[in-house]
Amino acid sequence: MLLYRASRFPIYRGTICTIISLCLIVLSSCVQSSPAPSSATPPPATAVIPPATIMPTTTNTVNTTPQQYTSHVLLSGTARPDDLTFDRQGHLLFSDFYSGKISRINADGSVTVLLKGLAGPEGLVVLSDGTLIIAEQHTNSILSFAPGANSPTVLRRLPGIPSTEACKDGVDGIAFDPTTQTLIVPDSPTGVVYRMSLDGGTLTPLASGIVRPVGAAVDAQGSIYIADECGGAVWRITHDGKTTRIGGFGKPDDVVFDQHGNMLVIDLEPSIHALIRVNLKTGERETLASRGFIEPQGLAIDTHDDIFVADDYADKIVEYTPA
Repeated sequence: MLLYRASRFPIYRGTICTIISLCLIVLSSCVQSSPAPSSATPPPATAVIPPATIMPTTTNTVNTTPQQYTSHVLLSGTARPDDLTFDRQGHLLFSDFYSGKISRINADGSVTVLLKGLAGPEGLVVLSDGTLIIAEQHTNSILSFAPGANSPTVLRRLPGIPSTEACKDGVDGIAFDPTTQTLIVPDSPTGVVYRMSLDGGTLTPLASGIVRPVGAAVDAQGSIYIADECGGAVWRITHDGKTTRIGGFGKPDDVVFDQHGNMLVIDLEPSIHALIRVNLKTGERETLASRGFIEPQGLAIDTHDDIFVADDYADKIVEYTPA
């Protein structure tokens, strides 16, 4: 073929070789003009990547917060109940400021006096070992009453000095912070909120400038909520020390959280006298109860969503059970 024809016609041999050489040069030039691979990272190809489509996540959004309640009087006419808490067996405990007693309501409805002779007992906390922590208002002190003990001991006297001036009474409500295993103690005369170690040895200020901090609660995230009775607000204190005022109340005296993350507040302003529920995510407020109160103060809620309100001037404790 081509070689045979080239040998047959030698006149074209040089021309053919020249043509072949030219083709090889052109091909070599084309190969060398291609860019060499680069070790640099190429820029992201955002122009050719379509935006991701975010699909909704299926979650259980059913609101299990009770909407209706039935009420009945749990205790009446035998004491002037103030602050409330539960012991390790689930019995309701209450302080009686005027008689200086701490009592327990038994399963059969009877009442057992646990302590007496206290100087204005108010807030109560029960620790995991059954130790009862008591806020004693007249002495502005925190007391500890261990299981089997005959009398309480003083854990700490707070810096504030109680007086008869308006909004200068001694310590009122206190709370236990399970996230840090400490006590939250509002010093009402000074307007300072403290974190206190369980042995009373350490007292760390968390916030100041509150008019009269009384009730205290801690939510599931460890944020602290303080009822400011004379300031018409509830204050939130976060881990980083940031404080937020939640206004719109009359005289909030006590605050607790239910298991759904709602804040319950007792407002003892005479024109209000109500048990109020606040959804902190939406800001929605509901009045759950407002009739029959004279001076509602103590507030507690159990794991069944039963709410307990103590009214010391009406001499009763009312239980609100989800209907």
